[in-house]
Amino acid sequence: MVVVAEGGGEMHILFISRYYYPEKAAAAVCVGETAKRLIRYGHQVTVLTTLPSYPTGIVPPRYRGRLLQIEFIDGVRVLRTWSYTSANRGFFKRISSYLSFGCLAALIGKKALGTPDLIIVGSPPLFNVIAAHLLTWFLHVPFIFWVADLWPESAVQLGILHNPILIKVAEWLEWQTYQRASLVWVVTEGMRTTLLRRGLRSEKIFLLPNGVDTARFYPISQTDARRQLGWPDMFTVLYAGTHGLTHGLHTVLDAAEKLRGQVDIRFVLLGDGAEKTTLMAEASRRQLTNIHFLQPLPHEAMPLALAASSICLAHTRKLPIFEDMLPMKMFEAMASGRPLLLALNGEACRVAVQEARAGIYCEPENPEALATGIFYLYTHPDTMKQLSQNGRSYIQTHFDYDYLTARLHEQLQLLIPLSSATQH
Repeated sequence: MVVVAEGGGEMHILFISRYYYPEKAAAAVCVGETAKRLIRYGHQVTVLTTLPSYPTGIVPPRYRGRLLQIEFIDGVRVLRTWSYTSANRGFFKRISSYLSFGCLAALIGKKALGTPDLIIVGSPPLFNVIAAHLLTWFLHVPFIFWVADLWPESAVQLGILHNPILIKVAEWLEWQTYQRASLVWVVTEGMRTTLLRRGLRSEKIFLLPNGVDTARFYPISQTDARRQLGWPDMFTVLYAGTHGLTHGLHTVLDAAEKLRGQVDIRFVLLGDGAEKTTLMAEASRRQLTNIHFLQPLPHEAMPLALAASSICLAHTRKLPIFEDMLPMKMFEAMASGRPLLLALNGEACRVAVQEARAGIYCEPENPEALATGIFYLYTHPDTMKQLSQNGRSYIQTHFDYDYLTARLHEQLQLLIPLSSATQH
């Protein structure tokens, strides 16, 4: 049940996000879930975004041909400005797309925005903050920097950002944004610790994780879900999400090869991304008939896919940057009552395995450990049942979006005097 604030404290809040509904990117979902809930507290909410094209780079026909268009989604006013679009592959094309939005969104959308009381700008991509800096200068309003990934550090660790000049420019932009923001909103304890170590003042950092809609993601009949999706009645290991450089999904192929003799175990990789074509070709070359690649589903259909699975996999590459990560797919699986197989180090392991007791851990990028973890859960149905119950209970208490948005609303009330002072 949502408790709505009574009287006073209402604001016009502007979110700046490169991604938004109907896109399925994690940023789109996080902003959307938060934005529509803030309306319940009496706030007016606008989202400044661009044309939906993630991850293919293809803009749907109804969004083409205009510099600026306005629509309403769940009561949220959405301003879409033109920007260069590209598929989610090819570093320089993506950077060009990010810069295009960051530089043009404020200029194209300024007149239609009105006068917000507060801007919340999300990263990644980091270049969203260019729009926030411009609008802060134009409109004289404060902004919150919502950090879901420490960029460019993550890009450097992944090996996709090499140019020393670009790295220096990105690091300068990142630090300037930390300094100029009224508040830096981080989504994990690890990010907070990193920024404190870099010298950012503790009173400037607000820790609030991403979450999940537990009314939408909840335990439903596996039999019914499999019948609706046409999935066979087999032990199904589901990876649902982006197939990108960060996720290390070649390890899943290796684990599938090790388990090919277990005829009742199948792998489903649901989603899209820069690595999907390569993964499909490699699976075909190895003749891995126990692994199946499916196209992404609308976000509203994801509870059905999770319900149809036996266990849900969260996997990344074994890099230090991912030790501060709490992936959204983890929350959705726990809310849906699905056991987790977690191939992440750091904070995700602490939350899901040690505190929630909702899954088991295996070392990232270790096919033997992944295959062993899958087989263990396959042969221990009582353990799976307990993990399922634990995860659902924990997520309702700590990571439900209604609870998290209530905490955000309380924090926003503290910024109202600053907003008034800035505009006057």
